[in-house]
Amino acid sequence: MLKIRLQRTGKRGQAYFRVVIVEHTKKPAGKFLELLGNYDPHKKELKVNMDKVNDWISKGAQVSPTVNNLLVNYKYWDKPKMTSWKPKRIPESVEGRSPEPAEGKKEKPEEQTKPTETQSAPTPKEETSAEPQSETQPAK
Repeated sequence: MLKIRLQRTGKRGQAYFRVVIVEHTKKPAGKFLELLGNYDPHKKELKVNMDKVNDWISKGAQVSPTVNNLLVNYKYWDKPKMTSWKPKRIPESVEGRSPEPAEGKKEKPEEQTKPTETQSAPTPKEETSAEPQSETQPAK
């Protein structure tokens, strides 16, 4: 399947893009079938030969979402914009893990508060008997 997409050229920090027609399985920086235009993001200029673009679309070529959105922004055509990227979804297993480190951080202050509780005035026998057991278990 043929795609109309951007091909990055230029130095690092000085991006410049070509609008090209290329087979979708080819590498982005590889050979292309035809140069359809160019895009300079620094000057905010898009120059595209719409006759060639429409000719390739009539032959069955697909337009990438980014090129489609550029053509819409620069008023080359009146089609709706496409979603060009999807935000990463956090898996549920990772969501369950995120509170654990927060709880681990919360446990450290609790451990610090336990010695201060033992230093305070003695409480009923049931609570004092429970505290030494919890203190002896971490020591093992």
